[in-house]
This record gives sequence, C-alpha cells and structure tokens, in this order.
Amino acid sequence: MRTTVAIIGAGPAGLLLARLLHRAGVDCVVLEARDRAYVERRQRAGMLEQGAADVLRECGAGDRLDREGLVHRGFELRFEGEAHRVDLPSLTGGRTVTLYPQTEVVKDLIALQLADGPPLLFGARVVAVEKTDGEQPLIRFVTEEPDGTDRTDGTDGTDGAEGPSGPAGPAGPERTLECEYVAGCDGSYGASRRALPPGAVRMHARTYPYSWLGILADVAPSSDELLLAGHERGFALHSMRTPALSRLYIQVPNGTSPGDWPDDRIWDELDVRLAAGGWRLQRGPVLTKSVSGLRSQVIEPMRHGRLLLAGDAAHIVPPSAAKGLNLAFGDVVTMARAFTHWHRSGSTSLIDRYSDNCLRRVWQAQAFSHEMTTLLHTPPGADAYDRAMQLTRLRRLTGPTAAAAELAENYAGAPLI
Repeated sequence: MRTTVAIIGAGPAGLLLARLLHRAGVDCVVLEARDRAYVERRQRAGMLEQGAADVLRECGAGDRLDREGLVHRGFELRFEGEAHRVDLPSLTGGRTVTLYPQTEVVKDLIALQLADGPPLLFGARVVAVEKTDGEQPLIRFVTEEPDGTDRTDGTDGTDGAEGPSGPAGPAGPERTLECEYVAGCDGSYGASRRALPPGAVRMHARTYPYSWLGILADVAPSSDELLLAGHERGFALHSMRTPALSRLYIQVPNGTSPGDWPDDRIWDELDVRLAAGGWRLQRGPVLTKSVSGLRSQVIEPMRHGRLLLAGDAAHIVPPSAAKGLNLAFGDVVTMARAFTHWHRSGSTSLIDRYSDNCLRRVWQAQAFSHEMTTLLHTPPGADAYDRAMQLTRLRRLTGPTAAAAELAENYAGAPLI
C-alpha cells in the first residue's frame, strides 16, 4: 500500500485530520489497532471549545453536535459555601463551550469517513514505523481479528491516554504502508511514540499527588452548567453526560480503589464539597465508578523527521481544564494546514514550523491546566496557610479583575479556523 500521509490512530485527532486532508485533496490512510465497536465505545471527556466545535461544523460533522450538544455559556466556581458564576460570552466576546461526548464525536467522524473519505482500516496494529529520517517512511502492520473482549476502561472524564492494548485475536500476515509523512495520533503508549529514537526528543512530565474518583449516575443534572468546587477537603466537579445522566468527580488520594467508596459515601462527600446556599444535589443510581490519576506530559519537539505527533502522542494535560481533546484538534488543524500547503506549493515551510507553532499553544494550555489543578485541589499535608493562599487566588478570579477575564479566555479557548 502507498499513500501521502499515513495516520496512526482513529481517535478524534486522527479522524479529524483525515477529514481535513481529504477535503483538501491530500491522500491519506488511517490505521487503527482496535475494531470499530471498541473505538466507538471508548469513553473520554467531551467539552468542546467553540473553536473545536466550529472545526467539526466546517468539515461536515456538526449536524448531531448542533442537535444534541449542550451549549454552556458559563460555569461556577464554588468555595466557602458560595457560588461564583463566570459568564463566558461577556468576558470573551461571545464565545461558549459545548458538552458533547468524545464518543459521539468519534462516531460522527467515522460515519463521514466510511461514507465519503479515505481508507480507514480497523484492526490494523502497527508493529513498526521505519525510515522517518528518509524521504519515504514505511509502516509495518498486521491485521487482527477482535477477540470479543471489552477493554473499555470506563474512565470517561479524563484526558489521559489509555494504557497499552490488551490481547487481540489472531493476526494476519504483515503488511506495509509507504508514505511521504506519518501523523502519530495513537496516544502516549502507541507505535508513534515508540518509533522516536532515543534522545530525539525531550520529555517534560509531572504526576500530581491526587486522583479523581468519578461516577456516572442515572439522575438528571442538578445544574445546567458545570460546577467546580475548591473545598478544604478536596476538589469536586458536577458535570453531565446528557440531560438525563450526571457525571461527578471528587478528589481522592493516589492509590484509591473505587471499592473504598460506597455510593452513599460518594454522595455525602459531594454534598459537602459542592454545597452553596440553598442548592441541592440530586442523587440517583450509580452506573459506573472509576479512579483516574492526574498527570502532565509534553514531548519537545513534536516532530522527528517525517513523523509528526499530535494529541496524546505529544502531550497529556490534567483534566481540570478540559483541554486534552481541544489541544488535539488544534494540533491536527495546524498539521492539516502544513500538509495542504506542502501538497499545493511544494514548500515544507509550515511543516518545518509545525512543532514550534503547536508548542506555544500546548504550553499555554499546560499552564492553565496546572493553574486550575493547583487552584482547586487540596495537596496532601496542606495547612491553614496553604488554604488561605488558595482562597486568595479564588477570590481574585471571581472579582471584577483582569484575572477573571483571563480565566474565561483560557477556559473558552482560542479560534482554530
């Protein structure tokens, strides 16, 4: 097989890149290790900045998003038993965000690609990415039959990449795909990351000293907007999956097992941490329960030869600011522009600047995600001084200050098109 751009990974980043390249007339092939059913069940966060939603509309994937997505014009910061609303449109010139599960984004993009798009091969596990320093990279892959095992990990609120793939079914003969460039969109455990030669890139990493315990509950959300609480006992988040399903999180120590927290204990703790005035949290049956760690990673540069990294293959952010999916979309929009410019003009100038252009946005999102994480979480061993400093920062962000406007700007994100 041969193509112009080989895309490894059929998550939202790889699928959006394929759509953008197809519309620009650039040949590409997408290789995805999992089967379609698994990919369409894979649960991840789904808060779209307006720029990300606009890109989906522009490439033809906006119909269901506009029908079913939950548009949010603000969110609440809660602390000391008070609620402080951040109004996004008034602070950002009209921008909003939309809650639309990543699962549904992937379904929409897969349907478009299979109906009118470049080849998408499921069950195609990449075993090697070679010759990325040359003019014609080579990808070796095998096709595998699904083994019927549901490997969904249930952690649908975080932006972290999933772990290494589990066992698959019987593998067919090895096949090869020649290309001009490789787009690595297969996460931090994928073949693209493994293809980087030792010493070719620098890894910046941070693991946070706490985790999130998340639940999906069969109860209508108790608020129309997201609620983020910075309580002395730890962070809490009230979100939603649909108008009938609530998604909620609380900060817990690293190493916590979901079994350590019976349902009633979770609801009781959420009541305490989210309390504000006369507001009441509605309880319901807990459908899923999981614990996820918080971490940050950045690969510099995001390119090695003819291999370009995007999304979780290049960076991980803690979920506190919901930037993971949006950063991935920013990467592939930048990448698509670079490949299109090269395809039409023969110039590699935008490809050569791809990493630098992306990393400016990536580090800005990392800084904001780190700020939101440390602002709202209580670190182990925190004392009264630490709490006073945290409350001072929170009050500054909820007053009529430039900091409040900066918070809204970072939360809503910048346009991508």
